[in-house]
Amino acid sequence: MYAIVEIAGQQFKVEKDTKLFVQKLDGKEGEKVSFDKVLLLDNDGKITVGKPVVEGVKINGKILAHAKADKIKVFKKKRRKGYQTLNGHRQKLTQIQIEEIVS
Repeated sequence: MYAIVEIAGQQFKVEKDTKLFVQKLDGKEGEKVSFDKVLLLDNDGKITVGKPVVEGVKINGKILAHAKADKIKVFKKKRRKGYQTLNGHRQKLTQIQIEEIVS
């Protein structure tokens, strides 16, 4: 059994005991979270597609950790103008584990 779910504006394919990194969510480590924007559900070969979401299906999970992604360097330059700048960025992420798919 798997589902396609929208979490924080992005779509993920999730199954039971799947660990994934998503955009930073509110909540502390160890807290339970649930997602109800399920776009597709595959229940042992029986596929249900939502219009836009599948009604009555919920994904339950747990927040494992808050982390930062690898640093991305942003370099800007305008040739022949003497302008160049270097900035760095680290995206804030939340690691969650999917505990169950309730249908």
